[in-house]
Order: sequence, then C-alpha cells, then structure tokens
Amino acid sequence: MKEPDDQDTEVGRSERSKSSGSRSRSRGSSQALSKSTTREDKLLEDTDETFTDGEESYLEYEESEEEDWEGSSSSFQDYYKETTGESRSMETPGSAAEETEEDVRKKISESFFYDYMEMVSMPFVSSESDIPLELIILVHSFGYDCKKRANLQLLDNNTVMYIAGNQLIILNLKTKEQLYLRSISGTGIGVIGVHPNKTHFAVAEKGVAPKIIIYEYPSLRPYRILHDGADLGYAYVDFNYSGTLLASVGSSPDYTLTIWDWKEEQPILRTKAFSQEVFKVTFNPEDDEQLTTAGSGHIKFWEMAQTFTGLKLQGFLGRFGKTATTDIEGYMELPDGKVLSGSEWGNMLVWEAGLIKVELTRTGSKLCHQGPINQIMLDEGEVITIGSDGWVRIWDFETIDTADIVDETGLLEIEPINELQVDKNVKLFSMIKMNEAGNNFWLAQDSNGAIWKLDLSFSNITQDPECLFCFHSGAVEALAMSPLTYLMATTALDCSVRIYDFASKNFLTQVKFKQGGTALAWVPRLISFTGAQIIVGFEDGVVRVLELYDPKELTVFAGRKKYSDADLHLKHVFKPHTARVTALAFERDGEILATGSKDKTVFFFEVEKNYKPIGYINTPGPVIQLVWSPVSHPESTLLIFCENGYVLEAPFPTIKADVQDDNIVTYEIKDMCIKCFHFSSVKSKILRLIEIEKRKKQKELKEKEKEERRIRLAEMEEEEVEDKKEEKEEEVEEEAAAEEEEEEPLPEIFIPSTPSRILCGFYSGPGKFWVSLGGYDSGFLYHCEFPPYDKSSDITQQKDEPFDFRFLEATEDNPIQTITFSINQDFMFCGLHNGAIRIYILSPNDSSLTTLESYWHFTVHDNTYGCITSISASFDDQFLVSTGADGNIFVFTIFSVFDLRESLKAKVPSPRFGIETEPIPEDIEDPKAYSIENARRKREHDKLMKEVEEMKAKKREQLKGLRNRFQKLLEMNEELPKHMQFQRTDFNIDAQIRAEMNRITAHKIHQVEKELAWEKEKHDLGLKKLEKRFRDSLEGDTIVVHAIQSDHKITSYRLVKPSKYFKSKRPSQSDRRASKMERFEKEGTGRKDSQKETGGITSVPEESIIEKGKLFRPKTLSQIMIENQIEKTKKLILKAERAQQKIQQRKKEWEELYKSKPADDYEDPKDVQAIKEAQVFMGDFNLKTAPDYKIPEHMRINAAKKEEELGQLDSMTHSKKMYLNKSILSLRDLKVAVIEEIQCLVHEMKNIQSTLHVSKRIPIPKIPQIHPEEVPEKRFQYDEEILLAFKQQLMKNEDTKAPLVEQAGPGPAGPVGSGGGFLRSSYAKDGDLTTRESLSRASRASTFGLDLSKPSEFERADPIDVETEIMKRKEIKNIYMQQYLANRIKELIVTFDAELHLLRHQKLKLDIQMKLSDLNHVTLFQEMMLLKNFEKQENILQERVNSLDKEEQEMQWRINESMKEMEEKKNEITRLQDQEKALYASFQAAVGENKFANFLMKVLKKRIKRVKKKEVEGDAEEDEESEESSEEESSLESDEDESGSEDEVFDDSICPSNCDVSLFELALQLREKRLDIEEALVEEKKILDNLKKEYDTLSKKVKIVANNLNAAEEDLEAYQREKQQQLNEILVVIPLKLHQIEYVIFGEIPTDLSGTLVFSNQSLSRLQGRIVQLQEENSKQQKLNKEWRERRKQLIREKREMAKTISKMEETVRDLMISKFGRVIDLAALQTLSVNTTLEELTIKKLRKEITNAREIKQWEEKIAQVRWELMMKTKEHTKKLHQMNDLCIEKKKLDSRLNTLQNQQGNAFQGPRRADIVAREKVTQLIQLQAERILALKQEIALLRKKGGIILPPIKFPPENR
Repeated sequence: MKEPDDQDTEVGRSERSKSSGSRSRSRGSSQALSKSTTREDKLLEDTDETFTDGEESYLEYEESEEEDWEGSSSSFQDYYKETTGESRSMETPGSAAEETEEDVRKKISESFFYDYMEMVSMPFVSSESDIPLELIILVHSFGYDCKKRANLQLLDNNTVMYIAGNQLIILNLKTKEQLYLRSISGTGIGVIGVHPNKTHFAVAEKGVAPKIIIYEYPSLRPYRILHDGADLGYAYVDFNYSGTLLASVGSSPDYTLTIWDWKEEQPILRTKAFSQEVFKVTFNPEDDEQLTTAGSGHIKFWEMAQTFTGLKLQGFLGRFGKTATTDIEGYMELPDGKVLSGSEWGNMLVWEAGLIKVELTRTGSKLCHQGPINQIMLDEGEVITIGSDGWVRIWDFETIDTADIVDETGLLEIEPINELQVDKNVKLFSMIKMNEAGNNFWLAQDSNGAIWKLDLSFSNITQDPECLFCFHSGAVEALAMSPLTYLMATTALDCSVRIYDFASKNFLTQVKFKQGGTALAWVPRLISFTGAQIIVGFEDGVVRVLELYDPKELTVFAGRKKYSDADLHLKHVFKPHTARVTALAFERDGEILATGSKDKTVFFFEVEKNYKPIGYINTPGPVIQLVWSPVSHPESTLLIFCENGYVLEAPFPTIKADVQDDNIVTYEIKDMCIKCFHFSSVKSKILRLIEIEKRKKQKELKEKEKEERRIRLAEMEEEEVEDKKEEKEEEVEEEAAAEEEEEEPLPEIFIPSTPSRILCGFYSGPGKFWVSLGGYDSGFLYHCEFPPYDKSSDITQQKDEPFDFRFLEATEDNPIQTITFSINQDFMFCGLHNGAIRIYILSPNDSSLTTLESYWHFTVHDNTYGCITSISASFDDQFLVSTGADGNIFVFTIFSVFDLRESLKAKVPSPRFGIETEPIPEDIEDPKAYSIENARRKREHDKLMKEVEEMKAKKREQLKGLRNRFQKLLEMNEELPKHMQFQRTDFNIDAQIRAEMNRITAHKIHQVEKELAWEKEKHDLGLKKLEKRFRDSLEGDTIVVHAIQSDHKITSYRLVKPSKYFKSKRPSQSDRRASKMERFEKEGTGRKDSQKETGGITSVPEESIIEKGKLFRPKTLSQIMIENQIEKTKKLILKAERAQQKIQQRKKEWEELYKSKPADDYEDPKDVQAIKEAQVFMGDFNLKTAPDYKIPEHMRINAAKKEEELGQLDSMTHSKKMYLNKSILSLRDLKVAVIEEIQCLVHEMKNIQSTLHVSKRIPIPKIPQIHPEEVPEKRFQYDEEILLAFKQQLMKNEDTKAPLVEQAGPGPAGPVGSGGGFLRSSYAKDGDLTTRESLSRASRASTFGLDLSKPSEFERADPIDVETEIMKRKEIKNIYMQQYLANRIKELIVTFDAELHLLRHQKLKLDIQMKLSDLNHVTLFQEMMLLKNFEKQENILQERVNSLDKEEQEMQWRINESMKEMEEKKNEITRLQDQEKALYASFQAAVGENKFANFLMKVLKKRIKRVKKKEVEGDAEEDEESEESSEEESSLESDEDESGSEDEVFDDSICPSNCDVSLFELALQLREKRLDIEEALVEEKKILDNLKKEYDTLSKKVKIVANNLNAAEEDLEAYQREKQQQLNEILVVIPLKLHQIEYVIFGEIPTDLSGTLVFSNQSLSRLQGRIVQLQEENSKQQKLNKEWRERRKQLIREKREMAKTISKMEETVRDLMISKFGRVIDLAALQTLSVNTTLEELTIKKLRKEITNAREIKQWEEKIAQVRWELMMKTKEHTKKLHQMNDLCIEKKKLDSRLNTLQNQQGNAFQGPRRADIVAREKVTQLIQLQAERILALKQEIALLRKKGGIILPPIKFPPENR
C-alpha cells in the first residue's frame, strides 16, 4: 500500500534500495548519484535530530562498501574516482535535497513498511567470481545464548523469539519450527523487546551507529527504523504500558538513555544514563513520565519534567546509605512511585524518594534468595521474584507496599506466600507469562542452558516444571561429525556431551560428567565400523570413550521404562594428562590415538589393545592441535601445533610388544626423532616487500608517462614551441626531483617480543604445512617447511621462517581460528574470530593454495564474543556445522545441484550384542586423581620405598643384635671385681666418633627447632590469645582451700577485672576535683601571702642598707625645711582624713541600718524556703506509678547517673570479693605453714620413735597434702621429667586406643588423669623440697632437743644400773615428747579447720549479699539500657529547653538594657529641656527692659536650616531643594512673625541701627546653642522612640519564647513521665522472708500482690518516727507564733518612743547652731575643713625643684670646664693643621710657579688657572670660614654658661665637614 503523501518518501526509498544494491557485483551511476545526495543530507545530522531516508541509505551503503573494500583494493580506487567525479557534478541539486528532507519530516503513514530484502545484510562474495550468494543456507540452530539478558520474548502463546548470533530466531513451541531474521547491519544484535499488544517487536542491533528496527508481527515486515540512539550497541529496550513510547539504553561506552516516538522515528528525549554499565531500563506502568534504570552498583530514577527550556529527563541516583552497594539486576515499579529491587546477596530493597526505605528479608534473618534476584514482577496482586538459586517465590503485595523499618537494622522480616524450586542446578535469569485463559503458565530462561515451562497456579493440579529445550551453557568447546551418518557430537565446559541428528533437526541425548569437556573426536570406521564411538577429552586431563547406540533395539522386558532415541555408554576411561585435553587425533590406519594437552605433553595409545599406553613426548609449549599425515604421504607422522609458536613433527611411535607393563618405569619416549619448526615473524618483511613492489610499479608508471610526454613534445614544431618545450621539460624534471625527495622511507623490520599465538594449521605435503597465527602476524597464511632433524640443536634458540605466504583479506584484526576441508578438497571452510564463516574455492590437488583468491564470507555468530571454535562438514558434504563461543550451533546446507531429500534422518547405530550386560568401567571423577604417568611414577616410588624400608629393617635387626651383645659385655664387666672392671670411657673406641654423634644430634635438634619454630610461634600466639580472652580478664585464679579433717572447703571468687562502669564514675558537683582555676583561687591568697612574706624578708636587707646609707649622709638646710613642711602638712591632712572617716563611718552605719530595715512586704528567705519545702513535701503525694506523677528536678535520672550507680555497685562488690579472696589466700598460706610445721613435727616424732620400743609408739599422724586446686598458679610449671612422663602417658593411651571421654576419674589413663598426674608430680616435687627443708630444720631442732645415740663400731657391754636408770628417764621423756608432738599436730589441724569454718561462714553471708547485688545489678543494667534508649530524645528535648531558657534570659537582659537606656535617654531629654529653659531665662535677664526685646526674642526663636556637622547624604540637587524649602519655610515664619508687628518691619539678619550690637550677637550665639539643644533633643527623642519599639518587640518575643519554653518543659516533663512509666515496668526482685510479709488475709498471703508496697524496716521506722516529729514541730511552731506576736507589739511601742526622742534632739541641735553660728550650718563640711592641700603640695614641689636646679647647675659647670678643655685641645690641633696647610700652600705655590715656567717655555696654549685649583681653593676657604664660625659659637656658649641663672640653650649643630 502506498498513499499519495508518501510519494517522495518512496522515491527516497527506491534510491536507497538502489544504493543497497551495491552488495551485488555491479554498480551504476545512479548509485553514485544517490550516494552523493545522501552525503549532502548527512551534513544535516549535526543540527537536526530527525533522520531522513537518504541518511539511512548512506549508512547502509557505507557498511556495504566496507565489505566491498575487503574484496579488492582496485574496486575501492575505481569507486573513489567515480564518487569524486560525481560529487563535483552534483553540487547544484541541494535545493531538491532540502525539499526531500522537508517532505520526510512530515508524519509517516501508519501503513508504510520497509523492504526487508533491500535492508538485510547479505553474504560477501569476492569480485569477479561466480560463487552464488546462497552457497550455504542456515537450516537449523541447536544453540541458545542463555547468558544474554532478556533473551527470551513471547510473541504469542505458541511463539517465542530469542537472539542467536547474527540471527533472530522465531520458534514455534508446538511444531519446533524456526524462522530466521538476519541482522540488518551484519554486526550483531544487542537486545530485543516486544510491544505490550504483541503487534510489534524491536530489534536493537550492535556495531557502529546501530539501529533499532521495529518489526510488525506476524507479517515480520520492518515497520520503523530508529537511528543514532547509541554509539556501539544497545543494552536494553522497553515499551511503555500503552506502547506509544520506546526507551532504549546504550551499552559501553556511551550508556545513552533515549526516549523514542518510535512510530515517527523521532527521539523525544536523550541523556547519559550513568557512567557504568546499565543493565535495564523500564517505564513505570502507572506513569509513562517515570522511568527506572539499574545496573552495575546503581539504580537511578528518572522523570520527564517540563522546564522553561522544554521537556527534560531528570535523573535521581539512588543512595544506598548504610546498605552495601550492589549490582541491581531485577526491580519493579510500585503503583505509588516506590521501587522494589533485588540485590546481589538475595534480599529485596524498597526504594522511596531515592533512598532505601527498608530491606526485606525472611524470618530468622534468612535471605529471600540464595544469590542475586534477577527479576521482579507484579502479577494479579502478587509480587513474583526469581533468583539465581532456581527458586520462584510469591510475596504479598500489600505487605511489601506498606513495609517500613521497625528497628535500627533497617530489616523487615516477611515470608513468601508460595514458592517453587524449578530443579537442581537451575539458574533462572528471566521469565515471561503465557497468556492462556484459565492457566498460569510461565516461560523461564535458565542461564545454565534451558527453557522451562512453569505452572505458578499453586493448586492441587499444578503441573511440575517442564524443560522444553536444553542447550549448552556457555561456549561450545568442540564438535565432531559422524563418518557414516548425519550425527554430530558437541561438548562444552558445562560438563555435558550432546548428540544431535542435524538432518532431522533433533536433539537425541546427552550425558554429564564432573568436569567440562574440551576436546572431541569421532572414532573412525577403521576402529568402529558402525561409527558408534566418540572420544572426549576433559579439562581435568581425563579421556573417555563413549559408545552411541539405539536403546529401542535392546531386548524389551516387562516393566522396562521407555527409552529415548539414543543413549551413550561409557566404554573406556583413562587419564593421560594433568591439565585440560586440547586435541585428539587418530592415526590414518586407526592404530594409534594421540592426545595433546595444556601440560605440554602428547600421549600415544595403542587402539587395538583397548587403548594401551605407548608413551608420551614433551613439547616446548601447550598443544592446541594434532594432525596426522594423510594417506598420500609415504610415512605416517604427527603434526603438533603448540600455542607459543612451535610446530613439531613426530614419527610413528614404536610399539614394544615384549615389554611387560610392570617393568616400565616411565612412559616418556626419549629416543624419538622429532623435527621442530620455531616460527619467526616475517610479516614486517612481507609488508616491506609489498611496499617495494608497489613503489617499483609506481615508478615504472611514471617513467612511462614521462616517455610519452617526451614523444608528444618531439612531434611539436621546433620553432613554435621551443620555449614551451624547455619550460615543460624543466617542470617535469622538477616534479621528478620533488617526488624522489618526497619518497618516504621503507617500513622497518619488526619482530614482536611475545611470539604470536598459533591458532590452527594443516599439512600441505611431506614435511610442509600451512599455519594461521593471531596477534601481530595475523592476516596471512604461512607456508612452512621443517628443517632437517638435528639432535644436537637447541630448539629454544631456533628461528625458522616460512618460505611462502598467502594474503587473507580483512583478517588483520580478525584472524582465522579454525580450518577444515570438504571431502573432495574443493572447499576450505574457515572460522574467524568475529564469528564469520569464510569459504574459499580451491582447485583440485592444490596443496600450495595457489588459487586462494575467490571466497564467500558471512557473519553468523555474535561479532563480539562469538569466536568460532569448530567448523566441520558432514560425511557427504551436504551439511556444514559451526559452533561458537556464544553457545550457538548452526547447521547449514551446502549448495548443490541436487536437491536434498526432505525426509533425511540420521541412523543411530544399533547396540552391540550384550551391551546391556557389559560392566561399565569405573569412572575417574576425582579431578586430583593421578594421571597414567603420575600413577606409574607413584607405583615406582612406592616400590622403591618398600625396598628401602626392608633394608632399614635388616639394618635395625643387625643393630639390635649388636646392642644385645654390648649389653651382655657390660653385665659381664659389672660382675668382675672393681679393680678389674673397665671404665665406661674405655668402651669408646674413638672419642671423635661420639663427639661427631653429639654434634650431629645437636645439629638435628637445632634443625628440628628451626622446623618447628613456626608451629611453636603459632601455638604461642594461640596461647596468648586464649590467655587474653579467658585469663587476662581475671584478676586471679580461683583457689579452693580444703579442710584437713573434714570435707569442708572454701572457694575464692572468680574475680573479673572491673567493668567499664567501674571506671565510668563521673565527677559530680560534690565530689569532683577542683578545676585549675578554682585551685588557683584557693591557693592564690596563701601563695600571695607567702610571696609577700618572702618578698618582705628578702627586701629587708636592701631597705635597711639604704636607710643606713641615708643616716650617714649629711642633710642640707633645704632638705630639712622640706621635711618639716611635709610633716606639718601630713598632720593637718591626717586630722582632716580622720574626721572625714568618722563621718563616712557614721553614714555607712546609717545606710546599713536603713538597709537592714525590712520592707513592708518583706519575707524572710528561710521562711520562704521552708514554705516551699512544706508545699513540696507535705500533703498527699502521688506514687511513681500515677499517671499525673511529676518527677522533681533532683530525682530525675539519666543514663550517666545510672552508669555511676552501676560503677559504685561494681566497685563495692569488687572490693568485698577482693577482701574475701585475700582472706582465703591468707588461709591457704596458713595451711602451707601448718603443713610445713606438721612435717617438722612428724620428722621429730619419727626420730623419737626410733629410740622407743614398738609397743610404746603411737600412730604417726598423716601429713596433710596440698591439693592442686589450692595452688592454681603452679598449674603451668613443668620440667623435663614431667614432660617425658606426659609423653609416655600419651603413647600408652595411643597403644590402648581407649576413648578419652570414658576416662571419668583423674586416673593416669586419660588426658585428665595425665594432667592430674602432671600436676601432682609438680606438687610432689614442691612437697619434697618442703620436706627436705623441714627435715633440715627438724634435724637442727633435734640436735638441741634430743641427744640420740649413734651406732658404735664396737660391741657394747651390758649396761649398769646407772645407765639403765638414765635410759628409763630418756624413755619417759621421749614418750612425753611423742605425746606432746601428737597433741601439737592435732591442735594445729583443729585450729586451721576452725579458721576455715569461720571464713566459710563469712563467705556464705557474703554470697547472699552478692546474689542480692547481682539482682540489683541486673535491675540497674536494665534501667540503664532503657535510659540509653530514651537518652537521645531526652537530650534533644533538654537542649531545646536549655536553648529556649538561654534565649529568654538573653532577651530579658536585652529588655533590662533597653529599660536602662530609656531611663538614661529620658534623663538626657529632661536635662536638655532644662538647658533650653535656662538659656531663655539667661537671655531675658540679659535683655531686660529693651524696646528691641521682641525683635531679639524673634531672632533667638527663629528656625533656620543649618548644614549638619555629620556627613551629608544625598545629591547636591537634593541639598539645594532642601535649602530652598528651608528658605521658604523661614520666609513664611518671618512673614507670620512680622504680621504681628505694629510699626516697623526689621530684617532679622541685620542688627537694627539703634539696637545694641552685643545683644544682637548674644541673640545669635544663643540661637545657635538653642538649635544645638533642639537638634540633640530631637535626636534623643528618636532614639527613645526606637528603644520603645525595640522594647515592645522584645516583650512580645519574650512572651513567645516563654510560651515555647513552657511547652518544651511540658514536653520534657511528659517524656520524663513516659520514661518513669517504662522504668516502673521493669521487674525488681526482692527476696523476703515470711515474717517480713505483713499483708495477709485471714492468716494467708493473697495471690494478688499488685496493691502491696515493699518497705525496709528503716523506712518504716523512719515514717513512724516522722509522725511524732511532725506533731512536736506543730506544737513548737504554735508557741513560736504566739511569742513573735508579743514581740511585734513591743517593737511598735519602742519605735514610737524613739521617734519622739529623735525629734527633740534635732530641735536642740538647731537651737545650738543658731546661737553659736547665727545660722544652720553643715557640721560635716566644717569638720572636714583643713589646710589647702594644693598650695602645700606646690610649695613642697617648689622647694624640691630649687634643689634639683642647683644640682643641674653644678653638673653644667663641670661640663663647661670639660668642654673648655676639649676646646683648647681642638684649637691646638686646628692651629697645627693650619701650619701644615700653610706649608703645603707654600709648597704648592712653588710648584705652580715652576709649572707655569715650564708651560711658558713650551707655549702659551694652556694659559690661565686650572679648574681643579679653583675648586680646591674654594673648599679650603669654606673650611676656614666654618671653623671660624664654630669658634665664635663656642665663645658665646662659654660666656652664656659663665652667667649665673642663664638660660641653657641646646647645643649648636654644625653642618658636617666636607672632607
């Protein structure tokens, strides 16, 4: 359909279609014409945002031209010439282009469509070739880019679309049919979006200046094209709810956000979205003017705002605040403008006004999702979230919409309504709803490679999640084609291997492993005739052989499950490598399998013997490709391509049949003759040769042109064109010379420092191969040949260059990644880095690629990350399959003259017989499992270690036998007599051997210490951390002291170091330290006094010395007169001062007396305070629980005071516990002392009993032992013996293997027992030490107490009677001492136990107190925590009250100041008024009765305008106007005054003739004063008015502030009341005994105790006593009231009598004054009358001045004498100088005369005096005059000084001498 309005547009479209036709091989002049016009149109793009069709055609033409330029350079040169010629000729039709642009700007018709075939990108075919455009045709796609954002869109219930490389695939869900829309630009598709009505969809492409194409659905015709929305690609597009607008956001680098009127192809608004990656942009469904963008670390809220410059996009960045910054993938706009977004950690964030309102989480702080939330949607009043954890959760919308924070964490816990786990290993990325009536089905994009169908109805008939399609997730690593049928296998890093039937477009089966697949090959038919086996290499180095079969052909048993179309069976598995397997290749005869890996090895296997390992070779770099030589080569060799530039050729490995596998030490093949080619870059040389060849051709062309020009010149006539010929020859020579000079230097030879990476290669002949490289060396195919094999050469130093190359167009930055050939070798299929497929047409048997020119090129995979990893043709060359890093697998049909059969289908191989019963080999799932070589080496190592251990065992047996023999020899030596025995040192054969052994042992010990140093340091640090955590916080260990005779024991408190509250006691006003200023003030007086005292003491000697000096100095008469006058004056002044002081003291006493007189309304402050206290503390008080309870100021509590209480409680409990712990420690020390004493006593008893008969011995008391609990400080004391015993105990435990936990008691078996033994041994050692000390003391004591008999060497005779008596006495004494010592031991034990019992009783009492303090501590802590919650708001309220109070005080102070100023101003006004009255009165008195009195009064009162003394403000004109107005006013006033006169009219500015001039001048002067007073009066009144206004304003403000203060105080009081109520709710535990409970009902305690009060006995007794006190105080106050009433009456009577007495005395005084002085005088003034102080002071000053003058005269006389002497000396010196000058003048005169004589003799040319002589003579004359003046001045000064009383003038200053 075409409408009339679209005619011009269609013309433009046709021109564009013509220009786009340039993709074909022919071009016409019309194409150049359209291109030239479109280039002119292109200039308008910078100034206008509308887009014309011509511009679009220009862009398309330019892109197509870029493809054409890849074909050949000659076409580009022709095109350039053609276009430049046309551009010159097409300068005129600019007006036509403008008219066309104006027509395009008109509204586009709704029925207008673009032609898809004209715009779509087409394959590129090289020029002058007959390759068809349809060489290969896309027939199916098995891949899916599941990691691309929003890559699943629903067009209708049965149709979805997604992006696959450069294609948009439209998939029918029922029929599985695919439709393809190719990219318009050919550079890829960025993102897609669907219209809300499903009538259109947007395809946003990638590349330079990408477009957005709007397609109509279901016709799939291009409807609109949007230009210039991004620089390089689009990240997201979204339609608004009505579908009228489209929002797009660009990808890197611009991130441009654009709002489109897509139907008119016009951008409405455009701005930069953010500086980082933007994931998504959406419209608010409720408001099209609001948008949201989110991405990397940000979310931004946009609004279309109407500003004065027009419609703008305003963005507000979301602030995360305390929440961690996160990437936001999923979000949703709520109807009220809020936004709900996900986060990386899985919780949901509610945004409001650009801030996080609340963070939503699940109950128990569980995350909403375990991982990022990728999408959030609102459906039917429910919020749906999908996460990377594979869960879909449904949330209540109302709960989320009304969510708000409940605490400081900002978290709100909610639970989902329903949830669904799709499956394990599912990572949901996006989800779309299917609009099926009655169903709630959704399609989900799984980024792990699947498309799911979900039922979210959550009912009893809900269907399970269904996987509709499954794909590879991520890059497809390898591809293999079946050699027999249309089957292919693929593998990827998603750990799966998949089988496809690409002919019937079906996915058959897959199998998954633990590791990802990296290499794949189909086993050739020589090995598996049915083509049923594939071999796969994995990233952990494992290689698996899989067998493919059709499970439906297996024997079917009853109940067997339904089988799929194909299945894979694991046949072999082995691990030849330690890194990823990169290449697999079967030898051409199928005998050998070669595997290559990243671990730089190639392994060979013998295929016939179940892949028996042959061996491996090492390579200089990671292997990337293996190629066996074809059948045409005489020998079977393996071509090995390494990544780092090395290419190897290995011969067929030798298979050794006789070697047993067990005898092989290593599989490494070391004797293989491997040829090596180390590629050296030659690209720079090639480019240099091309440049040389190019310049050579250009030079030949220029020489040819010169020759032709010379021939033409020769044909011209010589006489006519001789001059021109010469000029032209000169020009030609000049041009040639200039060209030779301008020739640029050739490009330098460059070799990259890092070798270029080898990408792929193939054999071209025996020893020759082609290779493709990346990096710097890309753009060429290099033909290389192996150098001869040299065993002695170093391959690392080897540098080899290719001998031939082929230039590949447009592959400079886009190298070939993989190459394969068709079966007939007529096609070379190339996969490029940018995802393009290139097919070269080859000639038969062209191994040298001489015909590598014509090619077909088309981009199919993603241009950015769709590098082609594999490309392969089917067994019959009918299909081509490519796989890419973008996860796509494309199947193409190759052009053929024969049509393909529509019913092609692959034949799955039949299963082998017995495959279902065949055992599956054990798979290698552990990635750390040994490889074949490592397992072999491990086996050899184990074998070697076994042999070594056997040898060690034999040696040990030999050593054991030698030790036994040596031991027997030692025993034999011991049996010999001592004089015949050998010494131990005699057995040392060589002392050096033992020294060496000791040295080695010490060295080993040192080595072990060094080896264990880290462990030791680690354990030391661990011990320090444990001590810091558990032990350092304690002030001491817990000590348990046991009684000796009973089981009683006492335990010390586990005393923790004081808490923070212990140290947090804040200094209150009463007990805080005095500040520095206060201490200074307190100490200041004392310090000053001390300083004064010390100062007085130190100054006494100096003053005494001065006084002594003055005493010995003789006084003059003038000094004596001055002292007498001063003494007389002092006495008079002192007398007057005393009288004055007496009067002042009397006045002060009267003032104090009057001040002490109370006013009529005076109230005693004590009484006022007592009344206040009575009002506060008397009456009916409310309890703290009352709602109207008012907290007194002194009872208000805060967190700081509560912390102080906690600190006081902690300090009290700490001190008591510390005191008891010290007592227990003293008790422990007492027990130690008792045990020591008992040990001594027991030792003495043993000594005594040794002399007694057994029958007379009493049992020895048992010595008490120190328990380990009593000395915990010795717990960690040990020595070497203890450590060895502990080690033996551990070894014993290991041998018995007894469970440690079952060792209940502290026996020697377990660690507890061993620890106990360890401790007991240490204590035993200490006990032994103590015992030895006690024994020594006992022995010493026994020497003094007992004299024991010593054994004699000789036999003694029978004792005599005396001796028998002595022995009896000793026996009796010993029996007594034995009993005494036993009683003493018992006494010690009983005394200690009694002490322990007493202390234990004290501790029990203290335990009760500590429990009560703990309860109190809990209560205080709860109160403190509650107060801390209230503290913040309370501080705010208190600060507000304080600020208002301060403000009120400041305003009150300002009001008081204003009142003071007002009073001052009023007084000033009164003073000025009084001055004015006094002025008039003085003038009246001066004038008296004068006929000019009225005139003079008028002069005085006249108002005149005077210039102000201050700065004059305003312009000069205003001053003139004011003066004129003042003159007019004055004239009016004068007229009015003169109108009242009767006879004459006088001029007031001139004194009348008969008037007194002095009075007139007086009137003028007083008028000036009057005006000054009036001005000051006006000024003061103005100030007073301003002060009144200010006072009123401040009064109003004070009232407002007072009201606010009252309100704030009420708020604070209410808050205090609320705080008190919260404190009242804290439960306080008070333990009571039954006798303390007096609230009983019928003798029983009631169940409800809510109405009870708890009083202490002291409080109750205090209240009862207070009642009696109040009664006594009441009666006492009544008595005092009566007494004070009587006292008041008496004082009133006394006051009346005193008033009468005072009046009588005043009359008496007045009478006496009149009788004595004649009038009433001021006695105070009379008493203070004294001498004239000023006169006396002047007299004394005069005397002192005379004395000073006399001294100065004497000093001046001395100075005059000195000056005279100096003058005399100067005069002598001057006279001497004059004599010298005279001599010099005489000499000079002589010299002058001689000189003149000489000059006269020579001639008279220089007659006359010289100028220098004249100047010198003048200077000497001036010097003489100056000295004469000085002499005269000095004489005058001398004469002046000689005169008595002369005035001393300052010294005369003379000008400096000119020397």
